[in-house]
Amino acid sequence: MISYILRENGTLIQKEGLPFENGSIIWVDLLSATDAEKKAVEHNFKVELFTKQESEEIESSSKYIEDENEIGINLNFVSLTVEGYRFDPVSFILQKKLLITQRNTDFQTFKDTYRKLKVNKPEDGDDVFLNILDTRIDFDADLIENITEQISVISNKLVKTDDLKRELLLKITALQETTIAIRENIVEKQRILSSVLKSKMFLTEDTEKIRIMFKDVSSLLEHTSFNFERLEFLQNTFLGLLDMEQNRVIKIFTVMTVVFMPPTLIASMYGMNFRFMPELEQSWGYPMAIVLMLLSSVITLMFFKRK
Repeated sequence: MISYILRENGTLIQKEGLPFENGSIIWVDLLSATDAEKKAVEHNFKVELFTKQESEEIESSSKYIEDENEIGINLNFVSLTVEGYRFDPVSFILQKKLLITQRNTDFQTFKDTYRKLKVNKPEDGDDVFLNILDTRIDFDADLIENITEQISVISNKLVKTDDLKRELLLKITALQETTIAIRENIVEKQRILSSVLKSKMFLTEDTEKIRIMFKDVSSLLEHTSFNFERLEFLQNTFLGLLDMEQNRVIKIFTVMTVVFMPPTLIASMYGMNFRFMPELEQSWGYPMAIVLMLLSSVITLMFFKRK
């Protein structure tokens, strides 16, 4: 599907589908576009779109490409799922104040950007690109805040419950993995912003906005580091509480074993098959053995209790 924004008499108008209408087009958005739609964009605007392999390239040199007439950017947008998280590639091409975006996922970020266009009224594709990036940074901030809330819930559970379940440790580990993924994604945006800040294709008035976005990204990195430290602390706390619980159980078994050792010794002595054991022929022999076993257990138990 193709959507595009054109400027007509100072007003931004959103259109969909082919052919392109006459006007000053500032943004062309390709969402799961067909080969025919891609060829139409390449022919109409004299650009070469990214291939699927190029969009998913993980090398840093492939994330930001700039020449005299064009800037090509490949970013991964992270999304939280039921299983955890996933990365979806998004490509940007900036050429002569025209922005072309390629994606296969209908991100909320783009929906929010479309909605903000009427308020922000971008002048060209550069402004639209910065609006998308700014909206995405806000979305990342919401993701981090969501993780922070989950960490607080886990922290309260560790404090209030005595039942240490395996699922709790797995939840902490999953949040650690998600936090690392978000941090890597934010570092990627930081590098892109740094490259954009050095670019001569952006106007001077855009520089201050880019600097503010760079500072926002840096603060998000600090927040992710803080969250990761909290998760490590919770993980260590969980393992420490688990060790204490195991030590308590082992201590109980150890005490019970020692308590029953003296009675076992007495029972073993009177279980020996010697001919001369006077107590066996006495009427008080059996009760005496029982009393001795009980008394030895009680004395041992009292000894441990005092210790």
